[in-house]
Amino acid sequence: MSFWTDKRVVVTGGAGFTGVHVVEALQRRHCQEMIVVRSKEHDLTQEAHVRRLFEDTRPDIVIHLAGLVGSIASTNERPADSFYRNLIMGTYVLHYSWLYGVRKFVATIAGCDYPDTARLPFKESSLWDGYPQRETAAYSLAKRILHVQAQAYYKQHNFSSVILIPGNIYGPHDNFDLYQARVVAALVRKYVEAVENEDTEVIVWGTGLATRDFIYATDAAHGVLLAVERGGEAEVFNISSGTETSIAELADILAELTGFQGCTVWDASRPEGQARRCMDPTKARDSLGFEAAVSLRDGLRQTIQWYRAHRCALATASGA
Repeated sequence: MSFWTDKRVVVTGGAGFTGVHVVEALQRRHCQEMIVVRSKEHDLTQEAHVRRLFEDTRPDIVIHLAGLVGSIASTNERPADSFYRNLIMGTYVLHYSWLYGVRKFVATIAGCDYPDTARLPFKESSLWDGYPQRETAAYSLAKRILHVQAQAYYKQHNFSSVILIPGNIYGPHDNFDLYQARVVAALVRKYVEAVENEDTEVIVWGTGLATRDFIYATDAAHGVLLAVERGGEAEVFNISSGTETSIAELADILAELTGFQGCTVWDASRPEGQARRCMDPTKARDSLGFEAAVSLRDGLRQTIQWYRAHRCALATASGA
């Protein structure tokens, strides 16, 4: 019998980008009772809604993926919304998980939570060594505080939880709206459209020198389930590839995979976020048995294929 067969699992944000992949992974593991929490049914910023969710579902496991996420631009324009919604959702969901006797609570925070001054590759022990990148600090600190809450509930109540810090997740089902999209989704769309429109250039924000640690969505989902199965004690784990890739390298790969023959033009007047980001996945490998399986090139190829197959439906859904 699978670990998941007799577990009732609540997945907040289960209809979102990462959530879709986690739900698919749970289905492959024969999870029989799964509740996908959608914002139109449960507003997790409202305590009464959270209480009703737990009263109705009585879960064994909670995987908290809900949040207000977006690009640097969208987060920077709505820092108060980003801070409040992410902070209050995490606070309520963890508190009611404890209150209703949940066996394990797992949540994801973000790679941008690491301080600008942290030494590369980022180790979990560096999470609180300084202030995060300022352009997205409202989002980062709201997510980071969930670690403090998890530690407090473990110390006082022996409540079992795991906080995961994934690398830059990318893959099918991502948000390809250019205003809200993160870097991979935004660039996939730009290069695909440039090929179709026979454009001679693609404009990319920043200098191309910034680096990120990319992880394919199915790998990230696998890491989430391993954390449920094997983690606890308010531990923190990096779930990443452990490979540092510059945005310029990413753009070159995407140009090649999409067949773009023109030039990439860098707009250095635009923000590019934290200068460097690479995470050490050693702890997750040793404690959880986690290892990223999908290479960046293969993951990007699959993401491009998915976007090309679904872009008409995505445009219709967004009203474009």
